[in-house]
Amino acid sequence: MQHLGIIGAGSWGTALAVACRRAGRRVTLWGRDAEAMAAMAEQRENRRYLPDITLEPEIQVTAEPGDLAAAEACLLVVPAQALRATAAMLAPVLPQRLPVVLCAKGIEQHSGLLMTEVAAEALPGHPLAVLSGPTFAAEVARGLPTAVTLATTERALAEVLAGAIGGRSFRPYVSDDPLGAEIGGAVKNVLAIACGIVAGRRLGDNAGAALITRGLAEMTRLCLARGGKAETMMGLAGLGDLTLTCTARQSRNFTFGLALGEGQSPDAALDASRGVVEGRFSAAAVLAMAGRLGIEMPICSAVDQVVNQGADLAETIEGLLARPFKAEGFSA
Repeated sequence: MQHLGIIGAGSWGTALAVACRRAGRRVTLWGRDAEAMAAMAEQRENRRYLPDITLEPEIQVTAEPGDLAAAEACLLVVPAQALRATAAMLAPVLPQRLPVVLCAKGIEQHSGLLMTEVAAEALPGHPLAVLSGPTFAAEVARGLPTAVTLATTERALAEVLAGAIGGRSFRPYVSDDPLGAEIGGAVKNVLAIACGIVAGRRLGDNAGAALITRGLAEMTRLCLARGGKAETMMGLAGLGDLTLTCTARQSRNFTFGLALGEGQSPDAALDASRGVVEGRFSAAAVLAMAGRLGIEMPICSAVDQVVNQGADLAETIEGLLARPFKAEGFSA
């Protein structure tokens, strides 16, 4: 597998293009904004989303969908809420049975579907994989050590894809649990908003650690109820991604929560964000999924109440702290 297509030229798509080129692959980086792509092709740099990272000549930068037709696999790197429309637009030009790696983290808002479920409808017949884990685009682009989960039900495909995108500093670990990887990637964004709120309200490191731990328990309950594996939640796509997103100011979801904790309204905090805050979209969808499965997720519910339902932040926090004590290490 020598030629990879990258669909989506934001910070993460550009970083993956650089990582794949570093792995020795020929890369076609596609974006829908023709003017922006022409500027990137001329400047050999994504000055808007990933400045100071050089795009080598072997990375073809294009806005022509047909240029993806020669790729041997494509990485679909667009926001979760744009995935269906982008996939449907490109479906006619992608070769049949072309493997597609889904790199968006989230749940489709209006349908409640995971990204693999959306892609299965928009790209029928294409083998699917999920790329997830603790990653900041700028660090990947700079070649700093990074480990990710590459999950698909087809072991042979997982190994071929890992060999195609992996390198000394970008290390994929294969998994047969794409559903668990998707649950981790969606829920951690919601929990990162909660951790940002804790930081913004200056509730302390104890509270932050407790929230991450109890948030992991919520994430695991949902994963198991959907048929995923508990060990996935203990790996890179679960605990790894959760830890990164909930503790670093590079995280858009964390900084959105931080602004809320410091007193900004959800709309004002969203306007100040420099990218998509996927956790705000995912919060309601996560709660709807949990409700259908009869799963209790009090932290995610509190985030949804604040960011989507106009609940008072102080009252919501007080409601969480007033919940009855629960067991954590005893069987019923």
